[in-house]
Amino acid sequence: MIYGNSYPLGIRGKHFFLTFVFQIHSNFTMNILLLGSGGREHAMAWKIAQSPKLSKLFIAPGNPGTAQLGTNLLIAADNFPALKTAVMEYNIDLIVVGPEDPLVKGIVDFFTADADLKNIPVIGPDKFGAQLEGSKDFSKQFMFRHNIPTAGYLSVTSENITEGINFLKSLHAPYVLKADGLAAGKGVLILNDLDETISELKAMLNGKFGSASKTVVIEEFLSGIECSVFVMTDGKNYKILPEAKDYKRIGEGDKGLNTGGMGAVSPVSFADAEFMRKVEERIIKPTVDGLRNEGIVYKGFIFFGLIKVNGEPVTIEYNARMGDPETEVVMLRIKSDFVDLLEGVAHGNLNEKTIQIDERTAVTVMLVSGGYPEDYEKGKEITGLNTVEGSIVFHAGTASKEDQIVTNGGRVMAISSYGNSKTEALAVSFANAKRIQYEGKYFRSDIGFDL
Repeated sequence: MIYGNSYPLGIRGKHFFLTFVFQIHSNFTMNILLLGSGGREHAMAWKIAQSPKLSKLFIAPGNPGTAQLGTNLLIAADNFPALKTAVMEYNIDLIVVGPEDPLVKGIVDFFTADADLKNIPVIGPDKFGAQLEGSKDFSKQFMFRHNIPTAGYLSVTSENITEGINFLKSLHAPYVLKADGLAAGKGVLILNDLDETISELKAMLNGKFGSASKTVVIEEFLSGIECSVFVMTDGKNYKILPEAKDYKRIGEGDKGLNTGGMGAVSPVSFADAEFMRKVEERIIKPTVDGLRNEGIVYKGFIFFGLIKVNGEPVTIEYNARMGDPETEVVMLRIKSDFVDLLEGVAHGNLNEKTIQIDERTAVTVMLVSGGYPEDYEKGKEITGLNTVEGSIVFHAGTASKEDQIVTNGGRVMAISSYGNSKTEALAVSFANAKRIQYEGKYFRSDIGFDL
């Protein structure tokens, strides 16, 4: 956008010009394209839609929930040429990337290299920076270079498997194996038997998780309680978002198979002011500074998977985007204009923005399909949505079929609620979880049990 001519101005002229620029900028509304189709994206769309800075919201590909807030585009989030066409057709001013795949595949680089797209900001790191999530080996090396507390590790390939086995023998059970690359949330194994672990290590190197496990990171097991911390960064400045705790196991009491997440709570009681001071000083600031000092282009979200060990924060992993289902509670607790914060990330002036946090507790309870996280059926009719009271229902794995909403994934809906306490908020979500019906519905009734 051009705000004026380039000829010299006098003092009065400068004052008028700057006022004019400010007025245009402050009244400027944007067309935003949000990429993704899950509960995280529905929650982000819900927050974006509240902004007076929004003109039109488009979601690619979106879901029936996001369709109530903007326009869904039937384009995969990693179909970059089709996204370019949409960006040009709908005059998109800002792109927000929800899932990790487009980032790891280089959507930021694609836009930067295209003459038609290079001036359109994309919220997310470039392909190299996205390795914080896309490569466990890369992220562990980064942490060690910048003295960020994390577990001891060894990266193993078929060429140094003997060294890997000897490293395992030096550790105490349980043993942690992580596929280096993205493996759809299934690339982490925690095992108690050494022989089984060695066997699994060989299987992973031989392609158990495809190319994602050509390299396997063996980690020292850490014992403690976990939480997730999120920041937005413009590459230099950062804002800390509300922390959250999610629940990965399918069964009550955190038992059974890992899932994409069965629920979340924010705030986290053990993440008090002193704990968060240590997190910022020892983990967040060294990470943001390290990225900048290494010349890594990073304008977006950083997810810090943390564990509290003997009272001290230790980093388990990074993600290059917001977590799911944590986003479904984090967005509830952001009182500020979310689009204003996104603008700060895009324009490099995040330090000039303010973030206000709702002091209430926010929780989310995930409704999943019967059989999840293993085999499950899709296409089950969902009823009772019109009976929900006091909760926000974020669609995660749903589809429209004629006049019906049906299940279309393992995780179906995130029932999110406010409360003056965790107990109060959960009571609302659980009540609404019971009102919604479909064949095979399951949810955990103990979210937040360990807080």
